[in-house]
Amino acid sequence: MRRALWALVLAVPLSALAQGNGVDWQRQVLRVTGDGPPDVKASNPSQARLGAERSAKEDAFADLLQQAKGLRLRADRTVGEEMAREETRRQIEDVLRGYKVVQKRYFSDSGVQLEVEVPLGALTSVLVTPAPAATAAPATTEPAATKPAETKKDARAKHTGLVLDARKLGMTPVLAPRVLDEAGQSLYGLETMSAEARKSTGVAGFFKSLEAARKSELVGAKPLVLEAARLQGSDLLLGPDAAKALAGLDPRLLAEGRVAILIK
Repeated sequence: MRRALWALVLAVPLSALAQGNGVDWQRQVLRVTGDGPPDVKASNPSQARLGAERSAKEDAFADLLQQAKGLRLRADRTVGEEMAREETRRQIEDVLRGYKVVQKRYFSDSGVQLEVEVPLGALTSVLVTPAPAATAAPATTEPAATKPAETKKDARAKHTGLVLDARKLGMTPVLAPRVLDEAGQSLYGLETMSAEARKSTGVAGFFKSLEAARKSELVGAKPLVLEAARLQGSDLLLGPDAAKALAGLDPRLLAEGRVAILIK
């Protein structure tokens, strides 16, 4: 950051403006602030501001790259380790250069500050190739009874998302968590999600409390809440009852990535 070189000349202290850098696991975005000090060699204020904006963009990208390297893909693997492969590094850099500017500030000395975000899902979709979804079993030739079908539909419709409670398991946030049953069969993960959700939403948000999760747009006010039985690396294992309850959840919610994980 080059903030120290020019902060004293700003009309408003930067500390009062910046929203903070780093990963937001609840909103599932990587957010940084890029600082562009004024170009003191510019011949006029307009050129000074253009130079400052270029510097802010470069600073934002460099900070995004540094922050991204420290993210954990899974419990035993970081994004930085994945970037040891040249092709992966190029793809990650392309994702980061596509950041969204969420706030732009111009200062009286021609300095510029940019706050930018990148969805965590965009990083995950580059780093993980989803396994093929399981093929659905052939439909029975006998028509289903009307009342049980309606009951199942009503049960699915009453939930707005899924919350997995892992607070007792010591889990830490990762980009690509999975949910498995006791036999190791995948119940939820990147392969469950739609292509659009993989890039924009991410696999799961991480929250410190159920109240915070319910207040989020991710899972809504009435999520299905299940307690994870065990943690295996960065995979959450569900017991039989929890796995059965998850099977009754509207699959569209999982396809949209409307999943939150509670951690300490």
